[in-house]
Amino acid sequence: MSTVYMRIAPWIRKPRLRLQSIYPRQQTASQAMSTATTLPQATMAKLQQYTACDISDALLKLKVPGAGYLADLAPYSSKPSSSSDATSPTMTTTIAPVSTILFAAKGETPAAPAPNVPKDTHWADVSEPGTFVVMKQAPGQTNAICGGIMALRMKMRRVEGIIVAGRVRDVQELRSTKLPILALGQSTVGSGGSSIPWALQVPLDINGVNVSPGDIAFQDPANGVVVIPRDKVDQVLEMLPRLTSADDKVKEDVLKGMSVYDAFQLHR
Repeated sequence: MSTVYMRIAPWIRKPRLRLQSIYPRQQTASQAMSTATTLPQATMAKLQQYTACDISDALLKLKVPGAGYLADLAPYSSKPSSSSDATSPTMTTTIAPVSTILFAAKGETPAAPAPNVPKDTHWADVSEPGTFVVMKQAPGQTNAICGGIMALRMKMRRVEGIIVAGRVRDVQELRSTKLPILALGQSTVGSGGSSIPWALQVPLDINGVNVSPGDIAFQDPANGVVVIPRDKVDQVLEMLPRLTSADDKVKEDVLKGMSVYDAFQLHR
């Protein structure tokens, strides 16, 4: 009996190993974060020639929801400019790949995505260097999800900026980081009582605009924030020279006395 068992046991075990390989393991937060996109310098240089409005014009043509614009964000901290001209996009625009953090209301369990914040780890300690961190808060809350300590930690982690689809606090401390920090509102209340970090590096829906890790955040202090889907970057760059050239021609003709209607008909 024992001889027969030894002969068939390997055959019994093989299907179990093969079945396990069919089902992919759930991606951990650290694995998700390792997929962050690095923006090539050549791409950065080309994008810096334009404004957020130019980017949205291209995204509108590409039928991206909301033209990528994250509406109603107010600046709570700004990156210092080396130019006295606040309208100069080459001096003040911040462009970086997106990383994301989703918060949930304490006591509630979102249907999706699955939680993936590492145990015994603060979310700020695993913020992704070189990215524009985009955070989303559960709707209807009056507490903040990002304050001075978290912003300071993210600065030490070398993030490029912070966008909060929710509330922030400690405004003076936020300003001291000299990072571009934008949010929908502010509060005096910390996150501990009402919000918990739920998932890192997951797609977010911010007022109908899809924001995913690896997308490109384009923050233009004069005009706002636009998110370029990662698979649309090349198309946007291809369209921008043509779109901006057409606008320049329209403005030239309007200055000469032509009607906007006729100028649009001629150049757009």
